[in-house]
Amino acid sequence: MKKENIMRRPHIVKCVVSIGVGEAGEKLQRGKRVLEMLTDQRPVETISKTTNADLGIRKGQPIGCKVTLRKKKAYDFLKRAFWVKNNAMWEDSFDEYGNLSFGITDYTDFEGMSYNPNIGIFGMDIAIELSRKGERNKYRKNNKKKIPQKHRLTHEEGIEFIEKAFGVEVMYE
Repeated sequence: MKKENIMRRPHIVKCVVSIGVGEAGEKLQRGKRVLEMLTDQRPVETISKTTNADLGIRKGQPIGCKVTLRKKKAYDFLKRAFWVKNNAMWEDSFDEYGNLSFGITDYTDFEGMSYNPNIGIFGMDIAIELSRKGERNKYRKNNKKKIPQKHRLTHEEGIEFIEKAFGVEVMYE
């Protein structure tokens, strides 16, 4: 019987939960409050990179907020997020490297959350980065290394990991 190589086992690197409100001010503060209630972490503001006169956005203006979750917090949040999506994902939500992105239209869909008229309705985007151990080598500052193709996570392996780890059913068209 062949032993499993633990270096080839996929894991969640990070989970980024973001809300784009398109403007600074009170609406952005309410979006931050939603993220803080859902993740128990303080969100950071996202800044616009370009000016768009049609949307009334200037370069350098805060237009959204995000939270990065890692390790146990990421797993706990994703269990709740997949429950909101009825433990079902489309195969198109996965990219070629097994990473997953999806959206939730209303924060009140989460278990234990109720509508608050002072906050309003906010949806969010969730992006999950998956990799194997050792892939940190391509991001570090000193002595960067390229990751061989055979060690990179594939689309199918990402789907298999999410199905096993969270009991999510992946639907195909």
